[in-house]
Amino acid sequence: MQRRSPPYLPFLDGPPEFAPNLKPIPVSDWLLPDVEADASLPQKRRLIADIGDRVCGGEIDGAAATEFLELVTIEHPGLIGADDGAALTRVALNVSDDICILQRDQKVGEGVIQPWCLQAGIVCAPTYWTLTDRIGLNLAGLHEPVVTPDHVLAKRIDRVFSGLKVGTVLERFNWTVQASDERYAPARPSARDRTPLDLHLRVERQTLRKMPMTEAVVFTIRISLDPLLPILEKPEFRAALMRAWSDVSANVRAYKSWNEFDDLFWQACHMYPPLQP
Repeated sequence: MQRRSPPYLPFLDGPPEFAPNLKPIPVSDWLLPDVEADASLPQKRRLIADIGDRVCGGEIDGAAATEFLELVTIEHPGLIGADDGAALTRVALNVSDDICILQRDQKVGEGVIQPWCLQAGIVCAPTYWTLTDRIGLNLAGLHEPVVTPDHVLAKRIDRVFSGLKVGTVLERFNWTVQASDERYAPARPSARDRTPLDLHLRVERQTLRKMPMTEAVVFTIRISLDPLLPILEKPEFRAALMRAWSDVSANVRAYKSWNEFDDLFWQACHMYPPLQP
């Protein structure tokens, strides 16, 4: 089998960080081309069929989900097949991206800032979390595991959501190193008894887009998963990964549990000739 080139190499831009670092992209690049469809969709469809109660949740056939389906159908004719399932499920079965829909909480009283809450989602490639634990939470609750004081990150993301304009798509990348090739990872795979061959680069390509009628925000997450050793073969990639691994902040390192993988990561790097100064 021919080895593929990883579609995303965000470590070339430095270590991962908590800052949103969102950038606008053309609307035409939102969901297609779907570079992970072949690798992801067979398992995704099995998970929805077999454990749908764990990977699907909330108002998956509500107004926002229906508007999202209609928008995707208009922008990508032929992508969504005829089906009588829930609106969000119909999209999820045909794109590799996991899909979360956030809306303003209309239950809070007048004069109170309405938080953005996770109202619906289909998440078949979670990076160490579960949809059932997160559905209904606001941004502060969703980002509570992140090590930042006073919900700083949630407040920054709230400003992004509230200021997002209809017709704009924002994109960011997050990444880590994982000691397995499992896409469906509700818990972080342990590094115990693993070898460098088990290490994979796990990248999250995330996007935000606001729906015009419901004003819900659709948050998509596309997971790419590639063996780390072939990436390290290229000296320029190895140098960039080593810098990013060394330069990551203490908070991000703790959040990603990189200390657990430290020995294994450096073993992998040292399998290749030393880099030239």
